Amino acid sequence: MGLCLFFIQAVIPVQLQTGKPSQVKLETLPSLGLRTHTNNAFRAGEKVEYLLHYGLLNAGWATLTVEDSKYKFGNREAYRIVGSGRSLGSFDWFYAVRDHYETYVDKQGMFPYRFIRNVDEGGHKIQQDYTFHPEKRAYTSTKGESYVTPAFVQDMLSSYYYARTIDYSNAKPGDIYTITTVVDDEVFPLKMKFLGKEKIKVDAGTFNCLKFAPVVQKGRVFKKEEDLSVWITDDANHLPILAKAKIVVGSIKMELQKYSGLANPIAQVK
Repeated sequence: MGLCLFFIQAVIPVQLQTGKPSQVKLETLPSLGLRTHTNNAFRAGEKVEYLLHYGLLNAGWATLTVEDSKYKFGNREAYRIVGSGRSLGSFDWFYAVRDHYETYVDKQGMFPYRFIRNVDEGGHKIQQDYTFHPEKRAYTSTKGESYVTPAFVQDMLSSYYYARTIDYSNAKPGDIYTITTVVDDEVFPLKMKFLGKEKIKVDAGTFNCLKFAPVVQKGRVFKKEEDLSVWITDDANHLPILAKAKIVVGSIKMELQKYSGLANPIAQVK
């Protein structure tokens, strides 16, 4: 398994339930309208950087940026969100990683219009370019084939930003939040279990956090469900601070290094 942004490729492919959507002709689908969804978590100008560790190695660097899209979709404005990752040092020598993810997300509704994935992980290359048709509850794949999806389905990168917009103020340990996501032409219910609150120290500082464990299938990448944990700031940003995973062949960790352009004050402990 290669390095990837926010363990997306580590988490989503091992969800318990998956489904191949039905192929369809777009012209046969009615327009059903678009939603609005409040986003107080991020804004254009945000930039976040993470260091990824594989065991004791500094294995990679990941950067996420948010900007205003120069394109409009209909008469609606969007964010252009870009995630990039690359391997470092000795890890780069034997397993070079060059990852690029890009999504265009509706500002009013927090759903994607387009998703681009261009990754090279140890010579394994994937190129994808999906166009979403949220008003028709469908998307068109890289091959030009169109599929029906659940309403306002997310892509691999937009799902992370949508998760940040969820209101966790009344969350209780054991509560599960589900985000329906398209990955590799299949639909996955990405499920996150809330575990509680903790104070977490990383290179960027010490933060009050909410802890989550994605609900994953045991016995594949992860030995136990609780072998993957993610901490986000306990504030309106819901910014991921730390992610840890125990996998069959070792452990990986993603740790916040730098941040700028946040929409809200951050829950840092002075």
